[in-house]
Amino acid sequence: MGVRHAVVAGGGIAGLTVAVALSRRGWRVTVCERAATHTGIGAGIVLAPNAIRALDSIGLGSALRTGDALPGSVGLRTPDGRWLSRSDGGALSARYGLPARAVHRGFLIAALTAALSADVVHLGVSVTGVDDAGDSAIVRTSAGDLRADVVLAADGIRSPLRAQLFPHHPGLRRAGEAGWRAVVPGEGLPPQAAAETWGRGERFGVVPLADGRIYLYATATAIAEPGRGPSDHHAELVRRFAAWHDPIPALLDRLERLDPADVLHHDFCELATPLPGFHAGRVALLGDAAHAMTPNMGQGGCQAIEDAVVAAHLLASENVPAALAAYTTARYRRTTRISRRSRRIGELVQLSHPFATSIRNLAVRATPQALSLRALDTVLGWTPPLGSGRPAPAPSSAPANVKEQV
Repeated sequence: MGVRHAVVAGGGIAGLTVAVALSRRGWRVTVCERAATHTGIGAGIVLAPNAIRALDSIGLGSALRTGDALPGSVGLRTPDGRWLSRSDGGALSARYGLPARAVHRGFLIAALTAALSADVVHLGVSVTGVDDAGDSAIVRTSAGDLRADVVLAADGIRSPLRAQLFPHHPGLRRAGEAGWRAVVPGEGLPPQAAAETWGRGERFGVVPLADGRIYLYATATAIAEPGRGPSDHHAELVRRFAAWHDPIPALLDRLERLDPADVLHHDFCELATPLPGFHAGRVALLGDAAHAMTPNMGQGGCQAIEDAVVAAHLLASENVPAALAAYTTARYRRTTRISRRSRRIGELVQLSHPFATSIRNLAVRATPQALSLRALDTVLGWTPPLGSGRPAPAPSSAPANVKEQV
């Protein structure tokens, strides 16, 4: 068998991770990314233990260990600053073998890109369609046609290839929230805990990044009116959150100094229903293209990384269609359940009636830390499939194989 060729549609986290994983298994890989540049992409991302374990399995974990891990505690707060729950970061590390890390998405993209040969990623090239020819696939791109043994569609939440594979699927639905994201300087501020504050239909998150900056995000159930420009976002955030506890007012002051274009704003969307599967013939969907979910568990990017590592592992088989069928089997139930859990957390955050939010807060405060951690075992305790590397140990309660269920 000669060197096999994989075409990856999309040069985001899922696409670049699968490109690295396949390249290190001897595949020739072509990544087509429609954006003309990779600079300044996104805001922050928390790499949970399951994602770091996956990156470790393809030799990339050490590249992401620059700077500090998440601080010693994480938790939930009320707008007046009281803690609803607070978890010891040491307990998280002890339970899952390694800590979570928060980095800028641009840093992660750069680390993934640096692990690839210079001729792998083609910026400014979009994939417009795929014709499955049986023994290969013909990939239609804006720069011409490519022949591939497999096509990995990591082309995002509004994936054109998903629409081609499953034309009768209803696509996306709004999840009922709007979100803002940004990264601000951390100099001069006291050390910050990673925390999310829940109000009535609103929340504000603070996440220290490994490079010393602070990733902040906010959500609100009221969807912003179409046509609002970036210059309006700071005023909107001040109106909603300036009276909340420290350090939120100070972070909003720093937010005002940013270029308005650096404050990202969007409505949350997710797939209206799960797809029938994650593959068809020689084409597989990864990340948001396969299972676009709300960000309430911080697992969207982490699940994309898992997808990539599992797909590359299974594609060791010479039978590509069978390998992709195994990929759907391995990933479908897990990602569907995580998506459902994320949606349910979002429904709790969106509560706005005073009585309902009081009951929610009491329930969160009454839940022991040990029970909260145990509920995350099947998510954070995931390990890569055998043969994909040397994963860190998982908790004994979590199955350590590719078919692990949530």
